Amino acid sequence: MENIIIGVAIGFIPMLVVLIVQYTKHSTKAKEHKQEIARLKSMLTDRMDLESDGLSKLKAEIAELKTQNENLRISLRTYSQKPGRKEVSRLHVYQQAADRLTINSPGFGAAWQAALKESEDEFEKTFYGVQPFIRRVIPLKTSDANVVGRLEKDESN
Repeated sequence: MENIIIGVAIGFIPMLVVLIVQYTKHSTKAKEHKQEIARLKSMLTDRMDLESDGLSKLKAEIAELKTQNENLRISLRTYSQKPGRKEVSRLHVYQQAADRLTINSPGFGAAWQAALKESEDEFEKTFYGVQPFIRRVIPLKTSDANVVGRLEKDESN
């Protein structure tokens, strides 16, 4: 019986040594895996923080661009409804032509064309020649002076 106990003891000793070696290898691998998991978790949280910051910045920028777009759209609509300088000057020319036509109205078509041409020539002289200075110094006594004065005030505003 002693021989059997000695044989079992000799068999258990190498098995115990192998078991201890395998346990230590397993525990070191488990520690390495835990460290790797912790490193990956920290990398993931850092990346998520960076992406959330970037996403919030992009959302803020999009909101700002939307408000700028809306403001520009409103400004464009406002400016498109205001008469421009060309429209005001053209209106002034037509008004002068219509006033002259009512004074000289024997034949409407020819008189209208002549009055329109005269008004356009006078308007060009008014803005590009000596006549603007004279009109500012010597005001007109007709109703055209009031219209011209209002138009000049509107253009300066």
